[in-house]
Amino acid sequence: MVFDTLSERLEKFGSSLKSRGRISPEDLDRALGDVRAALLEADVELGVVRGFLTAVKERLGGDVLSRSLTPGQQVIKAVHEQLIEVLGSSPLKITYASKPPTVILLAGLQGAGKTTTAAKLANWFKAQGRQPFLVAADLQRPAAVEQLRVLGSQIGVDVFSELANPVEVARRGVAEATRLGRDVVIIDTAGRLSIDAALMAEVGDISATTTPHYTFLVIDSSTGQDAVATAKTFHDTLELSGVIVTKLDYDSRGGAVLSAQGVIGRPVVFASTGEKMSEFDLFHPDRMASRILGMGDVMSLIEEAERNMDADVLADTASRMMSGVFTLDDFMSQMNQVRKMGSMGGLMRLMPGVTKEMRQAADNVDEKQLDQVAAIVSSMTKEERRNPTIINGSRRTRIAHGSGTTVPAVNQLLNQFTQMQKMMKQMAGGNMPNVPGLGKMAQLAARGAAARGGDLSSMEGLEAALARRPGAIVAPTSGGPKNKKKKGGRVTPPKNR
Repeated sequence: MVFDTLSERLEKFGSSLKSRGRISPEDLDRALGDVRAALLEADVELGVVRGFLTAVKERLGGDVLSRSLTPGQQVIKAVHEQLIEVLGSSPLKITYASKPPTVILLAGLQGAGKTTTAAKLANWFKAQGRQPFLVAADLQRPAAVEQLRVLGSQIGVDVFSELANPVEVARRGVAEATRLGRDVVIIDTAGRLSIDAALMAEVGDISATTTPHYTFLVIDSSTGQDAVATAKTFHDTLELSGVIVTKLDYDSRGGAVLSAQGVIGRPVVFASTGEKMSEFDLFHPDRMASRILGMGDVMSLIEEAERNMDADVLADTASRMMSGVFTLDDFMSQMNQVRKMGSMGGLMRLMPGVTKEMRQAADNVDEKQLDQVAAIVSSMTKEERRNPTIINGSRRTRIAHGSGTTVPAVNQLLNQFTQMQKMMKQMAGGNMPNVPGLGKMAQLAARGAAARGGDLSSMEGLEAALARRPGAIVAPTSGGPKNKKKKGGRVTPPKNR
């Protein structure tokens, strides 16, 4: 996962400082030396590293450390604040054109993932209630147009293409979107294996012809410092609005992400974190900075749950849990909901207070083990799932045979469920278990709900509080306009499925 290397180094740095009652200038230099080594190991551009360390020292200038009762935490706070600054301070706020459509141009090298990013970006705009339109102007790479058509069909977004030069395709695509009443146009342009004059001339002509409101450079997170030279060249030609980073679920260093703002003065604005169309969102610098330092990311965890979990199932199970009832059916329901959100390792990274060992253990969870748990529970009768205490030796043997597992595996699951059942009963009785970070999460949620006049004592109150969060996304309830075709160009409508 992205930033794992940097996060591991900085967590060690933070742990060594937290308990310090006093920090000398020499201690600070040694600590910042560790930060420097961590950033360079993450393949962050050297100039950005130097600027980062200088800024941290300025934040700790004067007698800040000597006046503080927790000097170690002051150093960590300064590093955290500077990480947010380097990552871009705040997420992008899209301003839509007063006279639609809002035109967005994607540029980048071949292999960075522009075509897939174009579809993911269209899907994101659709989730905001917009009516996006895709223009396939990448005529350099074989099958690029067909790839965009397939992706457009999957997300229900029209794709414009025709046999002409890329500049003319882009111009006619924008005109077609205007005629159809679409309010966002995303232009997918060609790339090369490396920067050359022909590439820059073509993308420059497309930009001059379509006058985009936003121009985003798509870069692969694994390119490291190579992305710096690429960003500089594209920025000189196009005046970039920001950077979209792909494969954030793949590279462990993240140097390209940390270098973008410092090198071209433009932040990362979107990030792709997986292969699914939904695994793409605005980049939140403050959240990423917290994750890098091992502080978790509660807001992203909540948003992930909103996107993937079934609210009705959660509400039903939660009400049963709060009344002290927790069966194996409830357990399976919860496990299926959690699996919708992705890997256990990915979820643990978002939770505050989770240790490195816990994350590593979660990373080692095999999906086959979860399938085995499901098989064991499915092999039980309805009464056994409702009341596991009746499962004696002969029943355990039958369940093991029926699920293709062993009696020890059945015993282990039942023992773990018994412990979980006890914890749920404690929660129902008002005794919150001592889970690191859970108390703070509950306090923050309650405080936020109270500030908005909400009530978290019920599932309805919790849902209402989440709906009132700034930036909460409400899915559109109606589709876009009907697909039309214009002579001279081709609009590929989404397939009916």
